[in-house]
Amino acid sequence: MFKHAQLESVKAWIGDPAQRTLPLHVRIQRAVRQLILDGVLDVGKPLPASRALATSLGVSRDTIESAYGQLHAEGFIERRVGSGSFVSERTRRLPGRGKPRRAQADSETPRLSQRGSAMFQGGGVRDFLISRPFAPGVPETRSFPLAVWERLERQVLKEYGTRALLHSPPQGMEPLRRAIANHVNLERGARAAPERVLILTSSQQALTLCAQVLLDVGDKILLEDPAYHGARKAFDAAGLISVPVPLDADGVRVDQLFSAAAASDISPRAVFLTPSHQFPSGATLSLDRRLAVIEWARQHQSWIIEDDYDSEFHYAGKPTACVQGLDLHERTIYIGTFTKSLFPGLRIGYMVLPPSLVAPMTVARTLLDGHSAPIPQLTLARFIEDGHFGAHVRTMRLLYAERRDVLARLVRQHLADVVEPLVPSGGMQMPCVFIRDIPEREAVECARQAGVDLLGLSTLSALHQHRTGFLMGFAAHTPYELEIAVKTLASVLKKNFI
Repeated sequence: MFKHAQLESVKAWIGDPAQRTLPLHVRIQRAVRQLILDGVLDVGKPLPASRALATSLGVSRDTIESAYGQLHAEGFIERRVGSGSFVSERTRRLPGRGKPRRAQADSETPRLSQRGSAMFQGGGVRDFLISRPFAPGVPETRSFPLAVWERLERQVLKEYGTRALLHSPPQGMEPLRRAIANHVNLERGARAAPERVLILTSSQQALTLCAQVLLDVGDKILLEDPAYHGARKAFDAAGLISVPVPLDADGVRVDQLFSAAAASDISPRAVFLTPSHQFPSGATLSLDRRLAVIEWARQHQSWIIEDDYDSEFHYAGKPTACVQGLDLHERTIYIGTFTKSLFPGLRIGYMVLPPSLVAPMTVARTLLDGHSAPIPQLTLARFIEDGHFGAHVRTMRLLYAERRDVLARLVRQHLADVVEPLVPSGGMQMPCVFIRDIPEREAVECARQAGVDLLGLSTLSALHQHRTGFLMGFAAHTPYELEIAVKTLASVLKKNFI
């Protein structure tokens, strides 16, 4: 029979709340296995008879037999007819058997690859999972036409049946690729066709694919400065050398683009841009600069990675046509997503690719996650084709414009002695720059503790002449909610820094 301490150890496993989702016989089996691994039960040690152990634990004999049977199948015990069950001789060869377990093992720094270390040290991309005030890039989901979406999803299931439960082709479902091509051609002036669209889970996945498929470790990539932090981190994790290019009111300084290329012994292989609505400044790249970037890419046989992340939300006239539609040399990769225009949980993004890149990118995508779920793809295709997407975007455009104006007024009213708002012509967030010497990181942290999420501007810049401040997302909250949050933020900043 087990000693008292051993029996109590098994009882502790049975009663452990963390193990209660497991069947009873599995909990007993794992408890006995751990006693063997820890060396508490030595090689050749007899185990209690199943009937006796069942009585001691207050369980059925069948439960003990199931536990012993699994231990025998895994090689931890031997069962001898007429003699009972014993700890197997094979357990003598288990690595680390009998050594005390280290309680702090999980806190040790693991040995990672250089790429893994770069990813870990970069901190990943911080998503604002909870819609708290001013979290940038978070859309209004309370106004989403959920009933329409549910109806379209039922239509998809009725038409496709169990076929919708299978894998999607790696490139994506053809109805959605067709709908996206038609949409970007009409609304963004793109030159797309269904066979050139690759469906992905996010723009971040698209950036990772570009970094890994188009460039090698040590290659240089030019990017706006400041720039979207997710792009910089994707490029750093891939071992690329990011070369910052400064901005002005008309977007990225293309003259600096040419200078950076001329000054380098290694010609940059790509440039990353957010030309329609630069992140985070909100600047729009002028037409002459768009054409100059295209010419630069042609001369250097480099790629233009165009992230059109929230171009649907432009509040003053029509947005400028995308660079991809102007590029007759097929050097532009166009990236789009429905995370901000619809809802984050949809997890559908896409790339419009030059014909020569469709096959390589699709094959590479199979090594990441294989495919996107078919049912949301097919539902989204109908949502676009039936005009619901356009109607929703138009509704949100008016709503967001109002909220932008409300936030600008509130910032000027309650934070005029702290920050200057840079009111954007589009998008879902507003940059605000400090007009006094306030430590950005500490201010962002104090706001977070008060329930307000901000993104510091300095974290988005690689150059030293950046302006400190923060981004304030305004899309997801009503004017009343914005007013409460601005007053909270004003109180926090004035209490701690003024």
